[in-house]
Amino acid sequence: MTMSKASTITAQVQCIVKTDRYDPHERITHVGGINPNGTRWKLTQVDAISGIESGKYRFYVHQSGRSVNVVIATSRYGNKYLKTEADGDQPNNLLSLPTCP
Repeated sequence: MTMSKASTITAQVQCIVKTDRYDPHERITHVGGINPNGTRWKLTQVDAISGIESGKYRFYVHQSGRSVNVVIATSRYGNKYLKTEADGDQPNNLLSLPTCP
C-alpha cells in the first residue's frame, strides 16, 4: 500500500477470498495484495468499504493492461459490496482475481 499526499493509501487488489454464494455482497469476504516491501496485506470487505468511505483507502485492479478503480456498490437489498467501475452488478473483475494465500 502506498501513501499519497492526502494520507490516502492507494493499493492494487491482487487477490480475493470468496464464498460460493451468488449475491454480490456476499461473494467476496476479503481483498488483498502485496505491499511495496514484498509483504502481503489482506482486509475484510467490510474494512475495505469502511476505509474507502472514510478516505483512508483507494483500491484499483489491473485489468486488460489498464487500471480500474474499485468502488462501493449497493445490492438491491441495501448491502454494500466492492466491484470495479467497469463491472455491472456482479464484481467480475474482482472475482477473476486469484485466491489470496
